[in-house]
Amino acid sequence: MKNIFKIMKRKDVGAIGIGAMIVFIAMVLVAGIAASVLIQTSTKLETQAMASGQETIEEVSTGLAVYDVTGKKGTDLREIAITVRPRAGAQDIDLNETVIVISDGTTKAVLTYYGWSDGDLFNSSVNESGQLFANGWVENHSTGTLNWSNLTNARFGIVVLSDPDSSVSASNPVINKGDKVAICINASTGKLFNSEIAERTDVYGRVIPEIGSPGIISFTTPSSYSDTIFDLQ
Repeated sequence: MKNIFKIMKRKDVGAIGIGAMIVFIAMVLVAGIAASVLIQTSTKLETQAMASGQETIEEVSTGLAVYDVTGKKGTDLREIAITVRPRAGAQDIDLNETVIVISDGTTKAVLTYYGWSDGDLFNSSVNESGQLFANGWVENHSTGTLNWSNLTNARFGIVVLSDPDSSVSASNPVINKGDKVAICINASTGKLFNSEIAERTDVYGRVIPEIGSPGIISFTTPSSYSDTIFDLQ
């Protein structure tokens, strides 16, 4: 009887050992699967974090700066030239993808560039006498002509002021470090706000690039248009 008891006891011990081994193997498999899921998740999160970080850096560091707004009078304010440049550390900015949103408090206009289709909306420089406004338009230049009369309430033009690396062209107006351009808007009758901009009018808006911070437009027109050309901002 004692021998039988011993044999049964040994069998129980063997059964317990096999059960423990099965449980151990199951735990290892579960741990392996969990580790695999965690590794995949962490890899995805790392990739996404890197992409988000890069986009954030581009968004923060890239942008346009507006550092001058000049106007020319007709009866009232008829033409506006907004001088812009890339912000410090900014990446290349494609003006084909840039939008101007501007308002006088009554009418809001959204303008884009269309020079790739209409060469009259681009000029590679101011005219030979150095005048930005000349008889209502920028006079002929060897590589392009901007005709102010062709600008509409939905289209702006570009005059290149500085472009050391020749990155700005009519079909591909990309500005980068050191570049300065004048964005030209026709505010005459039937154009920007359907009529020339009167005295003491608050005008505000933004020059919005594809990526990065917009340039801010904000000025009040003079109490009287005593000069022909005047600074607005």
